[in-house]
Amino acid sequence: MKQFAAGDLTRNTGDLFEAATVAPVAITKHRKPRFVVMSMERFQALTAGRGSQVALDVADMPEDLGSLLDQGIEEHFRDR
Repeated sequence: MKQFAAGDLTRNTGDLFEAATVAPVAITKHRKPRFVVMSMERFQALTAGRGSQVALDVADMPEDLGSLLDQGIEEHFRDR
């Protein structure tokens, strides 16, 4: 992710906005990322389905999917 220092907000505004049209841009303060600037289209895409998230209990998962999940977790940790 491209980064701009907070001071660049006034000095390089055009460059910052141009970069944000391509991908989100981090704004740093004291060399640590603190904020993100992105295009309105990307923001709307990220927040479009926000109210549709649902929490489910793994115990409610069909057994075949549960087995696949278990297998994937085992393989992940075995390969470390």
